[in-house]
Order: sequence, then structure tokens, then C-alpha cells
Amino acid sequence: MVLMIGYVLIALLLATVVAAGSSLYLGHKKLLSLADGAALAAADTFTLSGGSADTDPGTLLTGSGINAAAREYLSGAEVPRSLSGVQLAAGTGTPDGRTAEVRLSGVVHPMFINFLIPDGIVLTVTGTARAHLVL
Repeated sequence: MVLMIGYVLIALLLATVVAAGSSLYLGHKKLLSLADGAALAAADTFTLSGGSADTDPGTLLTGSGINAAAREYLSGAEVPRSLSGVQLAAGTGTPDGRTAEVRLSGVVHPMFINFLIPDGIVLTVTGTARAHLVL
């Protein structure tokens, strides 16, 4: 009987760990989806650069344009209930003038173990999108 109780407790503990890990993974994927959408919206804010008789025009992204587009996207996007405190993180911008990088941070509250981690787990993700001009 004692052995059976021990096995049941181990099985319950294992199920709790798997459920908490799964909710953390799903929260990461939802936050990454928001970051990818914001990066795609930000990549559409390019301006044309260059372009002359000798060279083709290119795209140019600015950090302020990317921040503004990402904020606008996030204000209209539906944030899942499993995430809280979703906001732009440091590093949002463009490294090369053609790629939009949007960093988001958010807090995920894992299932069943909220009493152990009442503040949740902070996740930071990066979504990227590239502006490409086809002639």
C-alpha cells in the first residue's frame, strides 16, 4: 500500500512538471508569434533609398519607424490570457537598415505551480522580418 501511494505521488509530480513545462512552451510560442507579427508590420514601414541611373533603389528602415509600427501592432493585437506584461524590450530596431528586429518580453504563469512562482517567469523573444524590394 505504501509503495502504491509512492508511485501515485511520483506520477502526480511528473504530470505537474509536464503540464508546467508545456504551458511555458506554449507561452513562449504565443509571445514569439506576437513578435513575428510586430516585426512583419515594422518591415512594411521602409522608405526607398538610393536609386539612380546606375543603381536600383533599395529599402531603408529606421529604428524610430520600427518602434512606432511595433507599438501600433501590439496595441491592436489580442494578447493571450496566459501572458501578462507584454512590452517592447531593449534591442528593438534595425541592425542593418533592412531587417526589422522586434524584441518582446512578457510574463508566463505556469500551470499548477503558481504558488511556487507567484511572479511568473519572464520570457524575452526576438522576431525578425526583412524588407525586400522586388523590381
